Parts: sequence; structure tokens; C-alpha cells
Amino acid sequence: MDYEKKYKKSTIMQKWFSNNRFSVALLNILLFFLVIWMFNKISFILNPAKVFVSAILPPLLLALIQFYIMNPLVDFLERKFKVPRIATIIGLFALVTVLLIWIVNTLLPIVQGQIDSLIKHWPSIWKDATMVVQNTLNDPHLNSVRNDLNDALTRVQNMIFKSGRNTIDTAMNNISSAISIVTIIFMTVLTAPFILFFMLKDAHHLRPYITQFAPYRWQKSFSQLLYDINTALASYIRGQITVAFWVGVMFAIGYSMVGLEYGIALAVLSAFLNLIPYFGTFIAFVPAIVIAIMMSMPMVIKVLIVFVIEQTIESRIISPLVMGNKMAMHPVTTILLLIGSSAVWGLWGVIFGIPIYAILKIITMRVYNYYRKVSQVFEEDESTSLSSFNQQKVKK
Repeated sequence: MDYEKKYKKSTIMQKWFSNNRFSVALLNILLFFLVIWMFNKISFILNPAKVFVSAILPPLLLALIQFYIMNPLVDFLERKFKVPRIATIIGLFALVTVLLIWIVNTLLPIVQGQIDSLIKHWPSIWKDATMVVQNTLNDPHLNSVRNDLNDALTRVQNMIFKSGRNTIDTAMNNISSAISIVTIIFMTVLTAPFILFFMLKDAHHLRPYITQFAPYRWQKSFSQLLYDINTALASYIRGQITVAFWVGVMFAIGYSMVGLEYGIALAVLSAFLNLIPYFGTFIAFVPAIVIAIMMSMPMVIKVLIVFVIEQTIESRIISPLVMGNKMAMHPVTTILLLIGSSAVWGLWGVIFGIPIYAILKIITMRVYNYYRKVSQVFEEDESTSLSSFNQQKVKK
């Protein structure tokens, strides 16, 4: 009798708590927030670690981006032609040095001159573009919407000038921050090549070295996890940089052909902003269309044609060939992720939100699959699905 009561009590306990999916999920959520609360209480202990990570992160990220660009060539030459990694790395460093010298001596003065001129003449450009739009609004056919368009144009103008004034005031009031940024940039440029050299040199040894610290029975799975993360990051970084490069080239050629002023600077801006998925190219298109409006209406049509051609080539040819669907992310997920990460971390969230999401997704799916395998919560469902599958097989 006591055994039956004990067994019944144990069965109820298993049914409502240990083998109940909802209860287990709530318990895991509770433990997760409990860990966050504990870390928040001891944040003063973690501040030195935060400062340390903030110091080493910029050169590490720069070296990592260059590593994913150079490493395929190093691996290919070593595997196909037995070229020593050191020789390939030295050759790539020499090539990059020559390319940087060419950029500094040739391309940088052109871009810098156009940017300086654009900043200097932007108030008059905006004024002329505003006058063109207002003259267009004087068309009698637009009487019903003229006031609304004028109000919208005024709000945009005030917002732009207010943002610019706030930026200048912030910069003037944070000279120490500016000095700190210059120091970070200098240290990043100085140390990143050394980190990159050893990352390229010891690329094959890094994953086995990290894997050895995992428990023996998890080492194979952990090694596969590192491989998946590395593959996802490599695909995203190489794809984004390749697409951004060709976007800049296409805009530079297109703007030069139609004779748009400041075309090279706008093309470089488009290449950098293209690192922001979906929105970057459209953001960079705003100053281009403003300058085109200032020049003439035929120039507006030409710039629109350049933009349509570039978007067609990028979306139909370059992006499918380079990116494919390696990230396996739905466009809605990407857009929501960009909105949320930008609200939390600003520009850094926009740039790094997607790769961080990809890493967390891989880790979460592996942990979830492992939990399904070892937990008793899913045994009933799996056995039920297996029996139904066998029944269907018998019927066939």
C-alpha cells in the first residue's frame, strides 16, 4: 500500500514537473534570469573584464575580417600547389601593402577632395534642392497636397540641421572621447597585422586546440559546433564584403558615366553602407538624389536609372552567386533583427547583429537537439511519432 502511494506520488511528480515540458521550460527561464540577476549584482567585479574585452576587441575583429578574406587563398595554395603558408602570407601582406599605398596616393585624395567639397557646399546644395522641390510644388495640379509636402520638407530640413548641430556640440564637448577613439584606431592598425599573421599561420591548429578543453565525450560535437560557427561567419563576412565592393564599383562607374558630382565619394559611401542589409544602399541613395535634384531633372532620371540597374545586377546576379541562402534567415527575421539590434546597440548592433544571431542560433539548436536526445520529456512524443510512422508503413 505504501509502495502504491509512493509510486502514485512519484508518477504525479513526474507528470507535472520532471516530465512536463511547460514546467521544465518555466524552470529554465527562471534559472536564466536568476543568472542574469546574479551577474548584475556582481557587475563591479566584471568591469575590469569588460574594459579588457573592449580594448582587444577592435584589433581582433579587424584581424578576423581579414582572416576570412585571405585564408581561402592560403588554404588553396597549400592544398593544391604545396606552397608553404608562411610564403603565401608574406606575399599577401606585401600585396595588401602595395594596395594600401596605391589607395592612399591615388584614390584617397580624390575621395577626400570630394568629401571636403561636399561638406563645404552641402548647405547650398540642400537649399537649391529645396527650391527645386518648392518650384515643382507650385504646379497647380499639386494644390491639394502642397501644404502637406511643404510641412514634411520643413520637418526634414529642421531634423537634418538639428542632428548636425547636436553632433558638432557632442564632438566639441567630448574631446577626451575623440582622443580615446584616435588611440583605439592607432592601436588597432598597429596590432591587427600581428594578430592576423598568427591567425593565418596557425589556422588549422586553432579548432583542435579549443576542442581539447571540452569533456572527452563532447569533443566531437563541440568540434562540429565550432566548424558550423566558423562556416557561418566566413560565409557572411566574405559575402557582405564582396557584395559591398561590387556595389561601390557599380555606383562609381554609373555615377561617372552620367556625370553626377561627387560620384566617387557617393560610391564609397554606398559600399560602406551596403554592409547594412536591405537599408544601407537606400540610405546612401538619399544624398545622391538630393545632388541630382540640385543639378537638373534629367540628372535625377539618370541617377534613378543607375540605381535601378545596380539593384537589378546586385539582387539577380551578385548576391545570389556570392551570398546564396547560407545564413538561412527569412527577410522578415532579418529586418526585425536589424530594428531591434539598432535600438539596443546602435550602429554596432546593425553591423554585428546578424552574425551574432547566426552564432546564437547554431548554439541554441545544438543545445536543444542534445536536450531532446537526453531528456525524458520528448520520449513519449518520439515513440508516438515512431509508432504512427510504423503503422503508416504497414498500411502501405
